[in-house]
Amino acid sequence: MNSNIGYILTKRTLLNPHNEALFDVAQDRRFDYQQLNARTNQVVHALESLGVKKGDRVALLMMNSHEFVSSFFAIAKMGAVIVPLNWRLVPDELEFIVKDSGSVALIAGEEFVGAVTELHSRGAKTDLKHWIHVGADSSKPEFATSFTALVDAQNEVEPTIDTSDDDLLYIMYTSGTTGLPKGVMHTHKTQMAALITLNASSDFSIGDRYLNPMPLFHVGALTPAILTAYRGLAHILMRAFDPSAIWQLVKQERINNALLVPAMLGACRMVYDPKVHDHSTLRWFLSGAAPVPKALIEQYAQMGIDIHQVYGLTETCGPACLTAPEDAVRKAGSTGKAYFHTDVQVVRPDGTVCDTDEAGEVLVRGDHIMTGYWNRPDATAETLIDGWLHTGDVATVDDEGFIWIQDRIKDMIISGGENVYPAEIENVILSHPGVADVSVIGVPSEKWGETGLAVVVRKDPAVTEADIIAHCDGKLARFKMPSAVRFIEVIPRNASGKALKRELRIQFPEL
Repeated sequence: MNSNIGYILTKRTLLNPHNEALFDVAQDRRFDYQQLNARTNQVVHALESLGVKKGDRVALLMMNSHEFVSSFFAIAKMGAVIVPLNWRLVPDELEFIVKDSGSVALIAGEEFVGAVTELHSRGAKTDLKHWIHVGADSSKPEFATSFTALVDAQNEVEPTIDTSDDDLLYIMYTSGTTGLPKGVMHTHKTQMAALITLNASSDFSIGDRYLNPMPLFHVGALTPAILTAYRGLAHILMRAFDPSAIWQLVKQERINNALLVPAMLGACRMVYDPKVHDHSTLRWFLSGAAPVPKALIEQYAQMGIDIHQVYGLTETCGPACLTAPEDAVRKAGSTGKAYFHTDVQVVRPDGTVCDTDEAGEVLVRGDHIMTGYWNRPDATAETLIDGWLHTGDVATVDDEGFIWIQDRIKDMIISGGENVYPAEIENVILSHPGVADVSVIGVPSEKWGETGLAVVVRKDPAVTEADIIAHCDGKLARFKMPSAVRFIEVIPRNASGKALKRELRIQFPEL
């Protein structure tokens, strides 16, 4: 069996060449599988013409688009390695990831010309040799090559696929607890395993129309995007999330299913108008990144829309646990049970399995687990132990086997579906000359689920909240910026010097 992820598109084209494959909503471009596969083959030959070869890393800095999809499948077909870049990051953050991954080519959308030009000006600080511009030629920097011109000049012949299951497919960076991003490595094999367990556990049908408003640099958007080809679905791809547009597309495109994080579900519910909107084709929304409020689940249930709650990580290639729709209200707040080809345990520090309702760390096992962190053998050894992924999440298991996430060992903040690690924010704030100490905690946010609160010990009594926020601006992506700053005389710490964040959460429960 050919497990190359790019070959999924080739095979689906052989089976269903004229089924709709992709609708790029923003560009109003539709592709059937034959057309998408042909365009993908052209991208393969375009990259090969530049000298990109098997094993090379190619970074993608694009909004959701058909160019992203064809580039992803093309890089997979040729055995190169995709490095999806979070377009919310600032140039300093992008530079680290591009350099750490050793990317030799960057395919970037015209929205990011400023950041790309800044990266180019830094010369040898990255290993980039090829700068490929997606968009109008009028916005193309002089040093870049036009994606459209380069690809249009190529033939559509199916390339030779020469990869093994264990070859790297992509490196997806997540913020690290040390403040530096870590590259999660997934192979063609781990991605294929994720597709298989998703297909065995979720209610997808050939011919379904799947709406994707999530950014494709996220595993929560990327794995379902690949699944659309694996399962023979129509992929309706939004450039960015817009709650009013969601309902318009559900009606116009006869959408059957989609993934929205809880903040998105809430926004969509607020703008829903039964006099205007028609969701009769919609069977379910998948939702993850944070627990879905019970009231919201019940509101959607009254509309006849099931909410499938999911728990997963970049390190699991997406899937870990899933709540079936029949349990959504009865078990509101639970993240459900393990996916079909996935094992989940909740264990004590000594590795023994916890009793019912006893809190412990969540461990996940399956063929879809990452192979490790790129260039981080120590972090890999700490996270992957005897085949189990140690998630750093604390949970309990009830008497029916449902898993309930309680807390995060690593103090990660999830803001609007984005993972934010306090250490990264703390490092930036500590670089302010007027700051003596800082600890960042997550506090509830109606809009984002959670947001960062910086608790600061002043070195300079004149330092204000506005000074701290201004200092972070430009050094952190907008979604990582602390929403507020509170001042304190001393950060409570334990004997080893670790901040006692539980105490800070009690002292500062909200903004």
